[in-house]
Amino acid sequence: MALREKLRNNASPLLQPGETIQAVVPAQTVSQYFALISIWIIVFKSAYRNIVVTDRRILLCSSGRFRLSPVKEVLAEYPRQLKIGPAHGLWYRCDAFGDKLYINKRFFKDVLMADQGAP
Repeated sequence: MALREKLRNNASPLLQPGETIQAVVPAQTVSQYFALISIWIIVFKSAYRNIVVTDRRILLCSSGRFRLSPVKEVLAEYPRQLKIGPAHGLWYRCDAFGDKLYINKRFFKDVLMADQGAP
């Protein structure tokens, strides 16, 4: 099963009846560039988050420390009009959710898809 499909399946229990997922964007709380200083910073400080974009709202969900795929709990809920991007660079720093989140380049098309679906 592909990562995007696994993320969608894991996020589906958090949805309201009739709500559909438009995009799921994995993110990290610590920049990968800290690995240049020490890998231990990433191991102990980093946590994964999943941004679940639906047709009604945007959910910021926790995912754990070591894997992207679990979508555990909703940390915050945002209006669907919120823009995540435009993403750029190798690691995009997203400040739209209050805290800094870092999104890898391979998920930029998911950010674009989420932003294009916003009303």
